[in-house]
Order: sequence, then C-alpha cells, then structure tokens
Amino acid sequence: MSLDFAYQILYTAALIVLAVLIGIMLVRAIIGPRITDRILSINMLGTMVICSIAILSQMLKESYLVDVALIYAMLSFVAVLILATAYLPANPEEPVSPDAEHEKDSNARGVRNRRDGDGRRNR
Repeated sequence: MSLDFAYQILYTAALIVLAVLIGIMLVRAIIGPRITDRILSINMLGTMVICSIAILSQMLKESYLVDVALIYAMLSFVAVLILATAYLPANPEEPVSPDAEHEKDSNARGVRNRRDGDGRRNR
C-alpha cells in the first residue's frame, strides 16, 4: 500500500464523515425548534462545507479550490451575521428583579411608589 493510496482512503473517509454530519445539520436546520438552533446549524453547515472543499482541494490537487473555500467562508460569515441581526432581538426582555415584583404588587394594592432625586424609595 503506497502513501498516496493511504491519503486517498483518509480523504475519502473524511468526506464521508463530513457528508453525514452535513445531512444531520441540514435536518437540524429544518426542524429547529428555535431560531437560534437554525442559525447555529446553518453556521455549522457552512463550516463543514468549507472543510469539504479544502479536503477536495488536497485530494484532487487543485489549488484553486482553496480560493473557493476562502470566498465561501467570507460569504458564510456574512450570511450568519445577517440572519442573526434579522431574527435575534437586539434587546431581549430583561430578567425581572425582586424590586420590580415588589413594585408591581404595591401598585396592584394601590400603594404609590416614588423616588427621590438620589434614587431612594419613598412611600
């Protein structure tokens, strides 16, 4: 068994593993359940496709495929940024603090809360 044949087996095995993982991530991108899962799986899909192109570049001894992989990496990065800014909220709801719950209960009972100029509470 020559060294070139061993490399061919290694590259082929890596491409098969990446193809299976790409299929799994494609299913994950479709079924979700949340938008963050979909965005993350799209990002992982892009990364695995870039790895596949790089492996093919070595396997076929075609150096131009490395340039294709770099361009695809830039496009994938921009696509994930656009998806994240379009679908993820800029200011998610802030967690409720115990003071906010107390103020809500006081307002429900008719007690009025007000603050001094220095931020302390007066009733």
